[in-house]
Amino acid sequence: MNHSSEKLLNLNLRVWRQKDNASSGEFHDYKLSGVSTEMSFLEMLDILNEQLLLSGDEPVNFDHDCREGICGTCSLVINGQAHGPDNGTTACQLHMRRFHDGQTIVVEPWRAKAFPVIRDLVVDRSAFDRIIQAGGYVSVRTGQAPEANSVPVSKNTQEQSLDAAVCIGCGACVAACKNASAMLFVAAKVSHLAQLPQGEPERASRVLGMVGQMDKEGFGNCTNTSECEAACPAGVSVTHIARLNREYAKALYASPLDLQGQLLTSSGTGGD
Repeated sequence: MNHSSEKLLNLNLRVWRQKDNASSGEFHDYKLSGVSTEMSFLEMLDILNEQLLLSGDEPVNFDHDCREGICGTCSLVINGQAHGPDNGTTACQLHMRRFHDGQTIVVEPWRAKAFPVIRDLVVDRSAFDRIIQAGGYVSVRTGQAPEANSVPVSKNTQEQSLDAAVCIGCGACVAACKNASAMLFVAAKVSHLAQLPQGEPERASRVLGMVGQMDKEGFGNCTNTSECEAACPAGVSVTHIARLNREYAKALYASPLDLQGQLLTSSGTGGD
């Protein structure tokens, strides 16, 4: 006897199609039948692309890599929600059992000035890379490295740092924010290193550099609506934004001599 809960769905898809960033895009409608509820959302898109290829049409471009909820590349807005209807879940880990037969599913890319569309559902998120390059690392020249096990770090501090470190850099926070703010992403990276001894030497220059680069990239301001936290598949808390604001204020009021020394230490040294 077959006890499988698998069902087959007939779906109406509205998918954003855009040739490149210089072109204007539009939604295209597709019908898909026989979609198993056991499929992931990206597997469903694979089936759509197979259907398009068989009919001689251009397949839909979308980002994916590990398909295990780790890499953060599956950047999709599904029915108006970043990564879809499940909390704490990336699009690649979303399963078709969350949808019902005959449903219309609207699929579109992240919408943010700092994330220009490359093609269809693929956006350029290299702005995040440049923010990391502005200070989201520990330099190799921060002094003699002590034995890691001899540096006391409280359990509470460790856990708070790791809670920030779980950010996968997917950009859902930006896509969900009405201002397209990157504050949660930057806060997670700053908060992670600010609480560890290894991050102390460049603490001030790091937060000033990363916030400065975030502003240069054209991300919007944070207005504390917490949509970013709700959309984050890793569950990063907005409390890290509060810590980012404190770190930034302290860095601004740091003595010029101390800050100059930190900037010189971190300049041109590379990261590990």
